[in-house]
Amino acid sequence: MAFLLRQVTRTGLQRNLILMRHASASTSANPELSVQVSESCMKRLREICVDGSFLRVTVEGGGCSGFQYKFDLDKQLNEDDRQFGEEQAKVVIDNVSLEYCSGATVDYHSELIRAGFRMVANPLAEQGCSCGSSFSIKL
Repeated sequence: MAFLLRQVTRTGLQRNLILMRHASASTSANPELSVQVSESCMKRLREICVDGSFLRVTVEGGGCSGFQYKFDLDKQLNEDDRQFGEEQAKVVIDNVSLEYCSGATVDYHSELIRAGFRMVANPLAEQGCSCGSSFSIKL
């Protein structure tokens, strides 16, 4: 029972933190926030983004640890987007999502059973799940 209560409480705290960060991010973008893009990520993006598309990274609520990374190919830039990498291998993250992954590295990892983009070494993540797509934030 105590475990469930902690989970419910943590979820409420995380929701409040999202709202506070969203309010502060909408008033002004912090130019110091950034992510790194690994060479393997840029290499893969050069291969698949030949039509002017780019990799969009977003952070959403959900997953087994509270937040999850979402990776999509996109062609439409929004006014609150920040760009990283190079023109032929571009990674785009909106200001709100960047608040949760600043300092991390966007990587492309390939192994025998799967291959895909991932976020590594996120200094704002306290713990994550074994699949690497979800995380909880340091409060």
